[in-house]
Amino acid sequence: MSLFNLLSVSASGMAVQRTRAEILVENMANAETTRTPEGGPYKRRDVVFESAPQQSPFQSVLMSEMGHVANGVRVSEVVEDTRDPDKRYQPGHPDADPAGYVAYPHMNPSEEMVDLISATRGYQANVSAMSAVKDMIHRSIDMLR
Repeated sequence: MSLFNLLSVSASGMAVQRTRAEILVENMANAETTRTPEGGPYKRRDVVFESAPQQSPFQSVLMSEMGHVANGVRVSEVVEDTRDPDKRYQPGHPDADPAGYVAYPHMNPSEEMVDLISATRGYQANVSAMSAVKDMIHRSIDMLR
């Protein structure tokens, strides 16, 4: 596998972790949203990843010479939580049902923060991997001088 393919693998990891962080922040921002355009409370969303071959400008030449495929990652889908919403007794709320209960999104802000920290660390790990590859490329160029 070439060093340039390693850069594209890390770049794909950074892209999916950024998407994951965006979805998690959206979830946290809507933790108290009881009314959406679709009706009902906001539904928590999750990102699903899948392995994906990486394409680079040198990929076709590398494939014909070495037969190696660099696999990175991509977002395969964003799924909505199917669990029932949390019910809270608030009879004066404008979105209360006839029994006085309001439907809130089913999510735990602490879990969302832990997931966000995990996404941040995944992003940072990919940045570190890219920095290491960049250093290897620079050392290889220095050796050829």
